[in-house]
Amino acid sequence: MLNTVKKELLQDRNTTPFDRERINRLLQFASTRITTIIDRNLAEFGDSFPGETCVNGFYPLTENVEWTTSFWTGQLWLAWEMTGAEKYRIAAQKQVRSFGLRIAGRQDTQTHDLGFLYTLSCVAAWRLTGNHEARGFALLAADALMERFHAKANIIQAWGDLSEPGQAGRMIIDCNMNLPLLFWASEQTGNPRFADVAKAHVRQAARYLVRPDASTWHTYYMDTVTGAARYGNTQQGYADDSCWARGQAWGIYGFALSYAYTGDREFVDLSAKLANYFLNRLPEDEVCHWDLALLGTDAYRDSSGAAIAVCGLLELAKHLPVTDPDRATYEQRALSIMLSLTEHYLSEEKDAGNGLLKHAVYHLDGGKGVDECCSWGDYFYVEALMRLTKVWKLYW
Repeated sequence: MLNTVKKELLQDRNTTPFDRERINRLLQFASTRITTIIDRNLAEFGDSFPGETCVNGFYPLTENVEWTTSFWTGQLWLAWEMTGAEKYRIAAQKQVRSFGLRIAGRQDTQTHDLGFLYTLSCVAAWRLTGNHEARGFALLAADALMERFHAKANIIQAWGDLSEPGQAGRMIIDCNMNLPLLFWASEQTGNPRFADVAKAHVRQAARYLVRPDASTWHTYYMDTVTGAARYGNTQQGYADDSCWARGQAWGIYGFALSYAYTGDREFVDLSAKLANYFLNRLPEDEVCHWDLALLGTDAYRDSSGAAIAVCGLLELAKHLPVTDPDRATYEQRALSIMLSLTEHYLSEEKDAGNGLLKHAVYHLDGGKGVDECCSWGDYFYVEALMRLTKVWKLYW
């Protein structure tokens, strides 16, 4: 299925069957631990949201600002699906109203991360409960995301005011995860313009953000006047020519999701190529360093990138034929990463703090969230657990 010229052979690791009793025991422990932490945080957070990352083990509380608040709401939706406990649904629905106020007032919405924000809050609410207000809020967010599209360059600008010269024409690998909001909006409205923009952007991401060896740029600049490609660099990776681990994980998951909406085999093939590159650069415990170029060093791990990759690998595997041997490999490697996260990175009762998944890195050079829990790592760990223990219909 894969282009053998560009495919690296997956390392022969963890190819023997797992101990099913051990797996069930660990996943049950994870489920219990998750609900314990979410229950405690539900009481502690009140009407506030956790900040992007923990500080000394604890999330600072914030208003509904920045790009990460929906990861808490998403955890609540997942907790409701896992347990059926109404307290989670009630809390999540209350937060949906906060997202409605945010998009109506255009408060801190100058970002492509409207996809993260409104998929895990409002699209999830619509899918799970038929909440028509939530649907309307998500469609407003899709309209706002469309405004960031540069028609000449065929990309959605990542950050900043559209008049800001320094950000003009910058796309980043993370945006692959924002595109499902646009695909969903076309499904809901019957208007193809949303999906057309998503397809245009993901094709440019495939062309320019993915290097010939299947590593990825974190960011890439396009000329918004001529549409010409300019150059790639990194914002959060080790070096411009290295491979930021979380970005590679975004790519694995995001291209697989674009395949789910478009049926274009290019995207599932790209997801697999990125997955191979990622898996072949993991340390012995299967949890990535914060940059994949740092394999063999004592560099910090990024548990959040690992959790995203588990979800991406499971999504990728779902779209491969049952007879494809790579399908079982991706499923088994995803499970192996998840078990390592559960045994070594999941917070324990003795730990001081209110995060879920320890040892993540947000932005090393910026000194943000280094060796701390982070809100997206917590969310994707819970999503991964949902994928491994339930029949789950995606929010994305």
